Amino acid sequence: MTGDTLGHLLSLHVTPASQQDRDQAIQTAQAVQETTGRSVELAYVDQGYTGERPVQGAAARGTKLEMVKLLQVKRGFVLLPRRWVVERPFAWLARFRRLAKDHERLPKAVAGLHFIAFVCIMLGDLMAVVRGSS
Repeated sequence: MTGDTLGHLLSLHVTPASQQDRDQAIQTAQAVQETTGRSVELAYVDQGYTGERPVQGAAARGTKLEMVKLLQVKRGFVLLPRRWVVERPFAWLARFRRLAKDHERLPKAVAGLHFIAFVCIMLGDLMAVVRGSS
């Protein structure tokens, strides 16, 4: 799942849990660039995208990957800059009970449920804007 800094969905690719995030980086970067008309220059990613292959694959598609991680070991809670960009959409999806447990057999069904959830989220944002302008 890839979103912009506002949390809007840009691309979604469902894979089995046995596949690494970094193995999907090239496909994800390509999908984001196609969706946005090649306008994404920087992507914030978590530590699942470590390694040269994801960085080089995304760079070949015009996107620089910036890893959001803790540079040194700390005790207790440490606020990481831009971590909210990566984690916020996952928190929003956690509100949808059907997505909490994976009962679906087909990846397309899981992807469809994610799209429905994001449509609900974005409709809520649109309604807030409409109410604010009236």
